[in-house]
Amino acid sequence: MGQTDEKVYGLSKARLESIFDGGTFVEIGAYTKRADSQADFESVVCGYGAVEGRLAFAFIQDSGRTKGAFGERHAKKIAALYELAVKNGAPIIGVFDSAGAVIYDGAQALAAYGKLMKKISDASGIIPQIAVIDGVCGGSSAVAASMFDFVVTVKDHSKLYVNPPFVVGETKPAVARGLSAYEAQDEASAFGFVRELIAILPQNNADASYTDSADDLNRTVSVDVETDAAEALVGAIADDGKFTRLYADYTDTALLGFASFGGVLTGVIASQPAKKGILTIGTARAAAKLISFCDSFGIPVLTLVNSEGLEVTVEAENAAYASELARLAYAYTTSENAKVTVVVGKAYGAAFTLLGSKSVGADIVFALPTACVSVLSPEASVAFVWNDKVGERSREELEAEWKESCGSAREAVDVGEIDDIVEPSELRKRVCAAIGMLSAKADGIPTRKHANLPL
Repeated sequence: MGQTDEKVYGLSKARLESIFDGGTFVEIGAYTKRADSQADFESVVCGYGAVEGRLAFAFIQDSGRTKGAFGERHAKKIAALYELAVKNGAPIIGVFDSAGAVIYDGAQALAAYGKLMKKISDASGIIPQIAVIDGVCGGSSAVAASMFDFVVTVKDHSKLYVNPPFVVGETKPAVARGLSAYEAQDEASAFGFVRELIAILPQNNADASYTDSADDLNRTVSVDVETDAAEALVGAIADDGKFTRLYADYTDTALLGFASFGGVLTGVIASQPAKKGILTIGTARAAAKLISFCDSFGIPVLTLVNSEGLEVTVEAENAAYASELARLAYAYTTSENAKVTVVVGKAYGAAFTLLGSKSVGADIVFALPTACVSVLSPEASVAFVWNDKVGERSREELEAEWKESCGSAREAVDVGEIDDIVEPSELRKRVCAAIGMLSAKADGIPTRKHANLPL
């Protein structure tokens, strides 16, 4: 080349290489020149390599070269990368760090953004797409990055916005707005999390989502749903206690992420008892997105329900709460992947319905013996329909009777809305068995040539 790597590639290539297994990264389109200057290389590095031994494709915008300015040839390089990723059925990682479009390109630059969005859209649901915001990602770039399956940001460094702060004022971090699934402390941690995701996610929508684990399928567990946080519950029943968490800084009323059960990668939505498992807008949005992703790639979903119901605030109603809950309902009802639900504690009102009930599409629903399924909480139910009995008997006695007679899991079993009552110690065993049975679940009715007649 006659030039050093640093001069030709800048520091961005070295940063991108750090995502991949050592010595496996191969660059493509390395000599593409900028349209406005044949002396400068295009400000994006693209290539492929191995991540934890698995093929992956990636690009990184080079902010050190014309501030990562986005234009027609910039988009063309990324488009070529996308074509290779889709043809080979491998995930794509996009590292965004650009000050914006090449202003002199005019309509051509604006069209370049559209072409990038089209490539992202066409690949959606075929290969996993992970975006890392490692600098500035504004305007149309923010739209494009938000089209990826998961967005990873870096604390106090990532700038993800449509309109810049100097125009609209200071905003919350992307992770607090639900734009980012994970906020890392630094670039190395962000890339490490990307490697973790690539290692567990299927390569494409035709790939099986199985993981290696020697954990005993029939291992008994010790859980206390009254005191255990969702992290402890999931850790107790998941393979090797491993869990990859998403949206931790966006919602605190539920635990969302990935774990394996009997070697089958599974999306997890678990109510957080310390926060009463309230189904907030944030929880509904994040859960709907996770369910949709899992459905696209044939990943089962496990829902652990311990919720006292919906959010009761003016802020929620003003934020189109019903529409957000409707999206969650659509996610469950339209997804065709395997879905297993366990009512581990309380399931009051719409929370029972919306959080993976059989009525919205769950294949298997279990409940622990102490679970309570009720239109209203026992306290509210007694106050509403049995208040006249208070005095003859204590309120506490009436609430206990209501829970036993009108809100027990046994009643839900009797009407077919719960399949079985499961002992807490057998929770892992039953969840693994259900997910394993459903892991090969076919979409729709299997085709056949004809019935085998009894001749």
